[in-house]
Amino acid sequence: MIDRLEELKLEAQSAVTSSQDKKELEQVRINYLGKKGPITEVLRGMGKLSAEERPVVGQKANEVREAIQASIDSKQAFFEEAELQEKLSAEKIDVTLPGKKVEAGSPHPLTAVVEQIEDIFVGLGFEVTEGPEVELDYYNFEMMNLPADHPARDMQDSFYVSEDTLLRTQTSPVQARTLQAAKGEGPVRIICPGKVYRRDEDDATHSHQFMQIEGLYVDKHVRMSDLKGVFDTFVKEYFGSDRAIRLRPSYFPFTEPSAEIDVNCGVCGGDGCRVCKQSGWIEVLGSGMVHPRVLEMNGFDPDVYSGFAFGMGVERFAMLKYGIDDIRHFYTNDTRFLSQFKHV
Repeated sequence: MIDRLEELKLEAQSAVTSSQDKKELEQVRINYLGKKGPITEVLRGMGKLSAEERPVVGQKANEVREAIQASIDSKQAFFEEAELQEKLSAEKIDVTLPGKKVEAGSPHPLTAVVEQIEDIFVGLGFEVTEGPEVELDYYNFEMMNLPADHPARDMQDSFYVSEDTLLRTQTSPVQARTLQAAKGEGPVRIICPGKVYRRDEDDATHSHQFMQIEGLYVDKHVRMSDLKGVFDTFVKEYFGSDRAIRLRPSYFPFTEPSAEIDVNCGVCGGDGCRVCKQSGWIEVLGSGMVHPRVLEMNGFDPDVYSGFAFGMGVERFAMLKYGIDDIRHFYTNDTRFLSQFKHV
């Protein structure tokens, strides 16, 4: 039995040496050290040996098992080292090659335009104020002089969360909240940038979601001339010192009187062209004196306080300034388009 164990050791070591990969090596381990292997069979036969032979054979069996396992471990380490060297060789980095260029990010063009507009109005003494996008009908419509049966609501059909909660159609609710927080004491001088939502059909000039900036100035003795002066300054700062504005009468439920503000066309200089539809002017925003009813509903005495309000579409201002012909470019995340505004 001692001789048989020695033969098994030599056979196993030879099989380990001739193994070509980990799979073959594992099979050698199973064949010789497994539960059905020959060494196990030898140990099972020890019951037939005399008391004097058993410890000798048992010791020899353990020595053979340990020798075979050591050979397997050595071969296993050899395979692992070979695999590591092969992997390192395949994945080695040539440090002399030029590195991959990492593209630097930049603000989205709409974000950049919002910041430009904010900077101008902050310089004119306005504060930047924000509010919730999921808004109550009370603030979105009623406090803006748009009761439930007002026909002007049809032009701002929106996405309703519940009967009295909706995605805001304008940033006007921020004005109402700010006026109420002021508790009837002026001055209030704010602009309100943010996303708004309307159920519009998406096309080159319309989107169901867009950016808007509204503004409000309420104080004693605020006049229409103040509105004109602020926007004459704003337009020259934003579009250039050669630009002029004009006010056209209009109608909005929350302002009285109301006016559309036009800017002379930057393409033709006011002579008339395809861009301005031969008029020489381009409409940019709506404005007007805050309706006395709006002041009263939000806690201000209309006999003491007056003010003006305005609303502008950020996408429209970006399109006019940078010659963009389709509002959808802002939302398709095409880096070829966005990369043009890295230095805006």
